[in-house]
Amino acid sequence: MKKLLVILALAAVSYVANAQPRAVGLKLGYGAEVSYQHQIKGEDFLEATLGAYAFNTLDVACTYNFMIERPQWTDRGEWGFYAGPGAALGFGGAFHIAATGQVGLEYTFWFPLQLSFDLRPELGILAGGDQSVGFYWSLTPTLGVRYRF
Repeated sequence: MKKLLVILALAAVSYVANAQPRAVGLKLGYGAEVSYQHQIKGEDFLEATLGAYAFNTLDVACTYNFMIERPQWTDRGEWGFYAGPGAALGFGGAFHIAATGQVGLEYTFWFPLQLSFDLRPELGILAGGDQSVGFYWSLTPTLGVRYRF
């Protein structure tokens, strides 16, 4: 299962590795995630994350985010409000697969630094180590810091 998750994460990153611009960094919420963003079409972007969470799970998530608005709140830098659907897969003490989404606000400085605040709702199926299976939902707030190139 670990090999499958690594292959899926590498395939997602290699699929989008040829376009510009990109951003790589960390997101902190209920755990820590490595985040990779890649602009796809216009201002829309794909975000892939690999994270470790407090309850011993490793999670891979990918969301396609639509840039909804770019408000002109400051003279320098750029604001962005985005949202989009995605999927998540994880394992650890339990295995889970989920439909996820993301809603966020980001600020890209006039130098290559990006800060973001996201909310990621998730609805999925959780299979525990004790052979139990059930539905779960979560809402994870995260703060992100990325280098944009």
